[in-house]
Amino acid sequence: MRIAMIGTGYVGLVSGTCFSDFGHEVTCIDKDAAKVDALRSGRIPIYEPGLESLVTGNAKAGRLRFTTDLADAVPQADAVFIAVGTPSRRGDGHADLSYVYAAAREMAEYLAPGTVVVTKSTVPVGTGDDVLRIIREVKPDLDISVASNPEFLREGAAIEDFKHPDRIVIGCEDERGEQVLREIYRPLFLNRSPIVAMSRRGAELTKYAANAFLATKISFINEIADLCEKVGADVQDVARGIGLDNRIGSKFLHAGPGYGGSCFPKDTLALLKTGQDYEAPLRIVEAVVAVNENRKRSMGRKVIQAMGGAVQGKTVAILGLTFKVCF
Repeated sequence: MRIAMIGTGYVGLVSGTCFSDFGHEVTCIDKDAAKVDALRSGRIPIYEPGLESLVTGNAKAGRLRFTTDLADAVPQADAVFIAVGTPSRRGDGHADLSYVYAAAREMAEYLAPGTVVVTKSTVPVGTGDDVLRIIREVKPDLDISVASNPEFLREGAAIEDFKHPDRIVIGCEDERGEQVLREIYRPLFLNRSPIVAMSRRGAELTKYAANAFLATKISFINEIADLCEKVGADVQDVARGIGLDNRIGSKFLHAGPGYGGSCFPKDTLALLKTGQDYEAPLRIVEAVVAVNENRKRSMGRKVIQAMGGAVQGKTVAILGLTFKVCF
């Protein structure tokens, strides 16, 4: 199938490249001309094991290309994926959807009848409705489908996650959208990766619910770690003892400075804001966020204590810069 991927950030580049590796014709679109030129030359702006060789191989085979021009790819596409950033909005913690809305508005004039527009970005419930409304404002009579297809990629293991997923979530409001997405993911279905079809709003919420649940496990084990220190137990023993229960599982039960990165902080806050907007407060998620904030301060106090109670004028070295820097 012919796919246009709007956005060449982490999600867009990995997804577009993997789709091309399935045999689809993929055009990745980005406004950053320098980034597009670099990608055309085989220079990858992010580090992800195996990604560079996949980009190079599929570009050489003619299945993957890069452009800054929506008109170069959108009119011919069977599906157009929106994979732009949705950072936390300053002030209220809600997801900033300005990039999603801009992509919808700018692509609208180039969309052909029958195209399926898919939000790959992590977006709050109801965003698909807004995308459809924005497109209809530009082309009121255009016959299109708008679907949701959230990503579940881990940095450092994104290609493995994409090609061997636990599940593929697709949210559609019509049969055409579902059929197109099933065809796009058909190579994975043949490998027995389950496709979970639901409503568009259900798919949008599934992404946030998944991340909030994983963040809950992290905050939970960190509070247990605090208790372990008080009673003289080893939290790693406790984590292993509960993690071997297959109803719980061992993943995300590693005590530490708390969760961070590009997803959990903004997604938990966005989910809280959605709950507030719909008068359905999420008390557990509120506690998860509060515990995580307290954890960062607690780790700072532990460092100060380990350095004799004062750090003013001292030099602190940090080995490894990932999601856990809290100073």
